[in-house]
Amino acid sequence: MAIPVVDPARYDQQLEAKRERIIRDFARFAPPSLEVFPSPPSHYRRRCEFRLWHEGDDLFYAMFEVDPEDPKNKTVVRLDEYPVASRQINDLMPRLLDALRDNDLLRRRLFQVEFLTTLTGEALVTLIYHRRLDEAWEAEARALQRSLGIMIIGRARKQRLVLERDHVWERLAVGDDALVYQQVENSFTQPNAEICRSMLAWARDVTQGSRDGDLVELYCGNGNFTVALAGNFRRVLATEISRTSVASARINLEANGIDNAEVGRMSAEEFSQALKGEKGGRRVSEMALDDYAFSTVLVDPPRAGLDDESCQQLSDYARIVYISCNPETLAENLETLTRTHEIRRFALFDQFPWTHHCECGVLLVRRD
Repeated sequence: MAIPVVDPARYDQQLEAKRERIIRDFARFAPPSLEVFPSPPSHYRRRCEFRLWHEGDDLFYAMFEVDPEDPKNKTVVRLDEYPVASRQINDLMPRLLDALRDNDLLRRRLFQVEFLTTLTGEALVTLIYHRRLDEAWEAEARALQRSLGIMIIGRARKQRLVLERDHVWERLAVGDDALVYQQVENSFTQPNAEICRSMLAWARDVTQGSRDGDLVELYCGNGNFTVALAGNFRRVLATEISRTSVASARINLEANGIDNAEVGRMSAEEFSQALKGEKGGRRVSEMALDDYAFSTVLVDPPRAGLDDESCQQLSDYARIVYISCNPETLAENLETLTRTHEIRRFALFDQFPWTHHCECGVLLVRRD
């Protein structure tokens, strides 16, 4: 991994390079004009994790630079600040170190620190140890929690001590709505909150006029898109395999007063089998699939993209909204999907400035 070098003066230049690359790599699909959504050029990540390096009496945050020619060769890089991370994280980094440095009980065998922050100022810090945590550690950690105005979780092997709560509440303004999301520690959430807002607004826009149909969503996570899009559809059925994410998604639906969406715990592959009548059982019967009239499917798959069977299943829907964190696998999937559908909207979301990564959004509509 390469540690991003942040240079706000060059942001437009790096974004233009990504735009040109995406246009070039997808030209064979003849998509419409690419919509580009820029990120804040710095301080955009709301969650980060660092190794904590012990050097004599000193402590510092560290990441590793990996030699691309020899992946086993890693160089420790000291981080006194991290412009990629939110300003709140950068403010907490030295204050936390100062408190840990002089406290042998809290620093002993501490090897990793994880930060989770929100646009509204909540901060959850996880301290991860190579030793068992006891009541003495808890007392010191509670004092630290009070002095820094944060929430703390301690983790060690087969141990997780939550001192206040295991999540933060993020609030995102999307259009005229203020959406609230529970974001659980050590569970996936969108790291760039401003780009997340852009993605939700774009997905809302491309699914307007769908109120007579139903939405099925695969890989729904904590209900990030489910919450934002429910108002555009008659009903929504979302699926996710992670037990933690399913629980969080259901909480987020309730917190936003959404009563036309359900979340089922099931993999995309299992759901495909259920739709074809090849899979039964209690979870399938509880979904009452015959009650839905799915007009639109939304997929936000992992970097590996969709398997062939899932791509074939998507071809049955009138509209496909595909959110991709990997343009390479997106292009592979579009080779299949564009046999039956045409691309109507195409977007680039700069989720990770100063890296080669791009996030894309595609709306496909079935050909007549």
